[in-house]
Amino acid sequence: MTGYGRAEKQEGDKNFLVEVRSLNGKQFDLRLQIPPLLKPFEFDIRNLLSEELERGSIECIITIRQNGASKPVSVNTDLLKVYYQSVSEVAEELNADVSQLMAAILRLPEVVTNSSEMLPEKDWQVCKKVILEAAAELNEHRREEGAAMETDLLQRVSQIEAHQETVAKLEPLRRQKIRDGLVKLLEEHVGKEHYDANRMEQELIFYIEKIDISEEQVRLKNHCDYFRAILQEKEKSKGKKLSFILQEFGREINTTGSKANNSDIQKCVVLMKDELEKAKEQILNVL
Repeated sequence: MTGYGRAEKQEGDKNFLVEVRSLNGKQFDLRLQIPPLLKPFEFDIRNLLSEELERGSIECIITIRQNGASKPVSVNTDLLKVYYQSVSEVAEELNADVSQLMAAILRLPEVVTNSSEMLPEKDWQVCKKVILEAAAELNEHRREEGAAMETDLLQRVSQIEAHQETVAKLEPLRRQKIRDGLVKLLEEHVGKEHYDANRMEQELIFYIEKIDISEEQVRLKNHCDYFRAILQEKEKSKGKKLSFILQEFGREINTTGSKANNSDIQKCVVLMKDELEKAKEQILNVL
């Protein structure tokens, strides 16, 4: 499920900013960008986000800003001398201006570095709270999206049930149509006086029992009720369970279609399949 969370906090000389974005994904996949100060806590951050967000393609960016006076830095003098000597020689050969040479060298990698190698524990606890706040905001967005998704899923199930009611009304007409068709076929090709009406009725009952769809309709109704019940449960992760139930929807609808032998019922089956596919697409976004 998609979502966005942002949290920021100023603590002493440091400003902590956390941004978290989430896209749909079956597994928990985290892309994490953190400053060097947080490298020792990377494993803790990943576990924290995994527990809070559970699933999805997650991007998390954590920024720590410090004011200039509070940044302890060190100058790598040996590296600076090497850079200065090499660049000076090239500048001399090219007859180039060396007035800004020192300023340029100080901006080169590893010349000036932050001497703080690790964030103090008290600052880590502040950062941790900011991460949790950002994750909570993202989950709130997910809940809002989930409420709209739940409404849509319930509408899909209601539409399937509406088509199922139409099938139930067509079922008696289908049986009579099959009977009339067989009788007409026998009368045209065999003759009314040349077949046993009682035997024909027995065979007709046997045939109609083979293509009876009442059991499929009962099971489909039960699946609809179970689907609604699962949606109302308070447990967090229910996407896979709902997906399995929709698979059972598909089995009953497909069997109904294969037994239908009736164009009007087949139309209902097609409409039910359409609603089912839309529901399956939505379920992919459910945790």
